[in-house]
Amino acid sequence: MENCTSRNSQDENGLKDRIIRVGTRKSQLARIQTDSVVEMLCKQYPGLHFEIVAMSTTGDKILDTALSKIGEKSLFTKELENALERNEVDLVVHSLKDLPTSLPPGFTIGAICKRENPHDAVVFHPKSCGKTLNALPDKSVIGTSSLRRAAQLKRSFPQLEFRDIRGNLNTRLKKLDEKEDFSAIILAAAGLRRMGWENRIGQILNPEDCLYAVGQGALAIEVRAKDQEILDMVSALHDGETVLCCIAERAFMKHLEGGCSVPVAVSTLLKDSQLYLTGAVYSLDGSDSLRETMQTSVNYPQQNEDGPNDDVQHVGITAKNIPHRAQEAAEKLGTELASLLLSKGAKHILNVARQLNDAR
Repeated sequence: MENCTSRNSQDENGLKDRIIRVGTRKSQLARIQTDSVVEMLCKQYPGLHFEIVAMSTTGDKILDTALSKIGEKSLFTKELENALERNEVDLVVHSLKDLPTSLPPGFTIGAICKRENPHDAVVFHPKSCGKTLNALPDKSVIGTSSLRRAAQLKRSFPQLEFRDIRGNLNTRLKKLDEKEDFSAIILAAAGLRRMGWENRIGQILNPEDCLYAVGQGALAIEVRAKDQEILDMVSALHDGETVLCCIAERAFMKHLEGGCSVPVAVSTLLKDSQLYLTGAVYSLDGSDSLRETMQTSVNYPQQNEDGPNDDVQHVGITAKNIPHRAQEAAEKLGTELASLLLSKGAKHILNVARQLNDAR
């Protein structure tokens, strides 16, 4: 149990006498991420007490099948959400990219923390240290569990071969280092950095080579939508820039009806009050693709007064402390970019990708 010793006697949101239970997956990375969130909450609310409750999810248990083949939308979240629904935990820490764009009724994302590097990274076999993907011999095998990564990298590096690899970060790195099956594997840079393994990153993939997954690099805190005390507590961790970027990304994914079974990818940038969203869809082999960029202004003042929009969710996110009009603009941006791609034939590309993936 994490005990945040109080420096004063204030009653913090009426929660001071409660033990706040935080749900998480059991993996080492999940625990590191959850510990970091609890540490941030301790700094905000030094009088509160937290208990971490770790559990296994469907995605953790099925390690011999590609994620895209399992057909379950909430591979890494369902068991945690069940515990939240039964009041066994008060909040759950997720990697945002694991959360579907439509949450079960009664739940909301109460906070999205400041994003870590969202890009993908290449980790090379010890024999290939110091190289880049372009420098690897033809037919070198690259491991990735992501259709999105494989589809894009097949376009950028047609001389390489791509093979599925499953397991947590520790398992995948062990498979890379101790066998000769892979010349390199592709992982999220954020996970490697959080694990303290930044020195294993041999190459960061820029958006020209590989756009990232929706929500990649961001941590989300899921809560019961009607638990106002917990919702108010965690909302202090919202990072405004990350929230607006992720609303746009999730709206893009939702309007496309995408998921882990089809290659959908994004990149966002917030600069000078302009939000830029690049989105793309790919065929499984990367030969067919659509990619566009749109932008919108999110320069709206903070609304200080409570109003009728307080309980409004934007693609599952409740962020009362971020201007509602900015959130609306971000969501509209994602939807409009998806509509643009759909008008150019994205639905056909995604349908074919789904059919081929199901048939494999």
